[in-house]
Amino acid sequence: MSGTAASAPAALIADITARRGAFEATAAFHVVAGRPLALVGPNGAGKTTVLNVLAGHLAIERGSILLDGRDVAGLAPEARRIGVVFQDFLVFPHLTVADNVAYGIRMRGARRAAARAAALPWLERFDLADFGDRYPHELSGGQAQRVALSRALAAEPDALLLDEPMASLDVEVRDEVRADLARHLREFSGPTVIVTHSAADVAALASEVVVLEAGAVTQRGTWAQLREAPATPYVTRLVQTRENSRRENSRRENERTQARVVNPQPHQGE
Repeated sequence: MSGTAASAPAALIADITARRGAFEATAAFHVVAGRPLALVGPNGAGKTTVLNVLAGHLAIERGSILLDGRDVAGLAPEARRIGVVFQDFLVFPHLTVADNVAYGIRMRGARRAAARAAALPWLERFDLADFGDRYPHELSGGQAQRVALSRALAAEPDALLLDEPMASLDVEVRDEVRADLARHLREFSGPTVIVTHSAADVAALASEVVVLEAGAVTQRGTWAQLREAPATPYVTRLVQTRENSRRENSRRENERTQARVVNPQPHQGE
């Protein structure tokens, strides 16, 4: 690799046409490290179809998937070096947290003991060091998500795919987990694609947005650009949903603030 290429951010350039039965989806986008892209659209738009093509779980009909200059479209999933975190996280129920994270390292060829040792820094990075001996059924949804993400990143992928990362979480914890996820995505050195239908996910996690409707791209840009000039009725509804949610959150925060003023908590020792 030349010095110029080495200094450029890692990139994923996709130009995809995929078919599932009679349904066809076509999408083209360019994602670079440090600028996660959200692929957003209504149910049935083709988001999951595109994600499965990127991951290698569905054959591409036409096009290419260039990951740092190499076309991975014809490779098996394990040869693509693309990490995937699915909507239901898919942590292994029979393995402890430590062994779940170590699994990603073992997929690179490490032996069990070496993989467990290498998993420790990932457990610490994701605030899971105290949960290493627990099993998935003993975790909260947010903790399970961190296990799935740390397992994917421990395998040192060249790109990362997230499928509806907040959908399986309780509403009460989504804002906190979303902020935590945004921090980890900023630290990841490869391109990231986030499949979602949530305006909150788009606004908080993505630098770029591609809107997919009925299998075709209808708009692309930043969230601010979508908010200022929505191109379709769906994008208009998406923006309105986000604005309504922000107003409701602000109202609730104001109520909590007023409650603290009216009923201040006693100081310790009183």
